Amino acid sequence: MSTPKVFLLPDLGEGLTEAELVSWHVAVGDVIAVDQPIAEVETAKSTVEVPSPYAGVVAELHGQPGETIDVGRPLISVTPAVEPVETPAVEPVETKPVETKLGGPVVEPVETKETPEVAQSYREEEKAGSGNVLIGYGTPGGHGTARRTRARRSATAVVEPVETKPVETVSTSSTTVDDLSLLRTRVPGKLGAVISPLVRRMAKEHGVDLGELHGSGESGLIMRRDVEAAIHTPVVEPVETKPAVSTSSTNAPVVEPVETKSEVPGSRQARSPEATDARTGLPVSSRTPVRGVRKAVAANMARSRSEIPEATVWVDVDATALLELREGMKAGGSDVPGLLAFIARFVTAGLKKYPELNTRIETAEDGSQEIVAFDGINLGIAAQTERGLVVPSVRGAEKLSARELDAEIRRLTDVARQGKATPTELGSGTFTLNNYGVFGVDGSAAIINHPEVGILGVGRIIDKPWVVNGELAVRKVTELTLTFDHRVCDGGTAAGFLRFVADAMENPTSLLADL
Repeated sequence: MSTPKVFLLPDLGEGLTEAELVSWHVAVGDVIAVDQPIAEVETAKSTVEVPSPYAGVVAELHGQPGETIDVGRPLISVTPAVEPVETPAVEPVETKPVETKLGGPVVEPVETKETPEVAQSYREEEKAGSGNVLIGYGTPGGHGTARRTRARRSATAVVEPVETKPVETVSTSSTTVDDLSLLRTRVPGKLGAVISPLVRRMAKEHGVDLGELHGSGESGLIMRRDVEAAIHTPVVEPVETKPAVSTSSTNAPVVEPVETKSEVPGSRQARSPEATDARTGLPVSSRTPVRGVRKAVAANMARSRSEIPEATVWVDVDATALLELREGMKAGGSDVPGLLAFIARFVTAGLKKYPELNTRIETAEDGSQEIVAFDGINLGIAAQTERGLVVPSVRGAEKLSARELDAEIRRLTDVARQGKATPTELGSGTFTLNNYGVFGVDGSAAIINHPEVGILGVGRIIDKPWVVNGELAVRKVTELTLTFDHRVCDGGTAAGFLRFVADAMENPTSLLADL
C-alpha cells in the first residue's frame, strides 16, 4: 500500500505565519490531480485557493472550516493512486549492467550531465512549472510528460523485479525527508523559492539539504547551479536525514501533530462567553478572536502609533471648480474620471515636488536610521471591505493619467473587496490616499500606514458659505487632512504639499495644463 503524502500549509507570501481555513473543495475519498484547488484559505492579506502538489486519493483533511492553521502544519494527506515510481537510487548504478540489452535509451537519463543539449533541457525544466507559486514545490506544467518518460525508462531496465522491494522501504521515508526539505526551502516573504523535480532529485542523490541553500535565481529560486556548487562543498550532508531514513514511521512526526484541537478556540465562530466579566460585572455576550485582516490591521496600526512621531495638518478646500470641470467633461460625452482619480493625480504631482513624503525610515540593528527615497510612486488607496480595511496600491502611479488612475483604482478596489488582491498589490505602497468622505465625515486624524511616512485624507464635499471675490457665496467645500512622519520632514514641507494639492483642486485647469 502506498503511504499517504502529507501536504504542509506553505508560506502564502509576505512571510505570513498562519491562515484561516475557509472551505474545502475536496472530501476524503476524492481523486485529485496535481495543481487542483483543494481548499480556500484566508490570510491577513487576502483569500486564496490552495492547489495540491500531489495526485491521488484524499486520505485525510487536517482541519475544519473556521480553524486557523499555522504555516508548516499538515493541511491534507493524499494517497498516491500508483505506487511511487521515483527510484532515483536505481537509475545511476543499476542501469549500466543492462546497457547491452537496452542500449542508449536506458543510460541516457543518467549521463545527461555530459551532454550540452540535455543540459539545456535541464535549464528549461528548471523554469518549467505550473505557475502556482502558492505551492512552492515546482509542480510540472506544460512539460509534465518529461518526468513520466524517465520513470518508464527506469521501469523497463529489467532491474525492477529485484531492486524495487528494498528501494521501496527507503522511498517511504525519503518522501517525508523530501517534503520537509521542500518546506524548508520556502523563503519567508518570497513567493519564488520553487524547486524543480530535477533539482530536488540531484540534491537528494548527493545528500544536499535544500533548506541550507540560498537560491541565486529570481526571488530566491534555487537553481541547478546552486545544488552543483553545494555538491563540491565539503560536509554538506545534514545529520538529521540519517535517523529519518532508518525509522520506518518517519511519516508519523509529520502527520501526527494534529493541532486542530488547540486551533478550535481560534475558529471563525465566537467562543462561548463567560458568565460575567470580572471588571465590569456585566454579562459577556460574545468573544471574537482577533485574526485575519483585523489582526494585521491591529498590529500595523499599533506599530505605527508606537514608532512614528506623527503630526497632522488640515485645510478646507473649495472644490467647486473641480466639480464644474467634471460636469463639463460629462457634457462632452467622454468617459470622465472620478473625483478620487483627479485628486490622486494631484497627489502624485505633489509628491514629485515634495519627495520627502514619498520615503521610508529604516532602522539598522545597531539603532542607526536612514531615510530611503524612491524613484517612483506606488499610491495606496484605502478601501473598506467586508474583511476589514485594506490598502491596495497603484504601482508607478506618477506615470498614469487621471483616466488611467481611475481605471486602476476601480480595478484594485474591486479585487480587494472580493478578497483576491495579491500580497504585492496590498503591500507595496509608498504613500496612502484615504477617501473617508464616503462615510459622511469631514476629517480624521488618520494613522499612517506603516512603514510609509504620510497619508492624505479627503472628507465629504458639502455646501458651505465661502467668500469669493469679497462676496459671500455657497460653494462645494471639502477638508484635506495630512498626517506625516515628523522624522522625515518638518511642518513647512508638509504644509507645502497640502497647499499644493488644495490649490490644484481649487484651480484644476491651470495644473492639468502643466501635467
